[in-house]
Amino acid sequence: MEESKYQKLLTVRQVAEVLGVSQVTIRTWDRMGKIRTIRTPGNHRRIPEDELARLLNPEGQDVMSTETTSV
Repeated sequence: MEESKYQKLLTVRQVAEVLGVSQVTIRTWDRMGKIRTIRTPGNHRRIPEDELARLLNPEGQDVMSTETTSV
């Protein structure tokens, strides 16, 4: 069986729940260019599964923070 070349797209609600933030925050991050979204023909936002994985990656740079704090 051939692996699908299409990745799963998640709703704003689904991503907000996983990240523990509000849906408004997800939309704000989209407007600020902090996350990559795809728009449906009905103009709804969808977040690719690999984008959620990037946001959850503990090894990568924290895209949600706007400043770093040093101790």
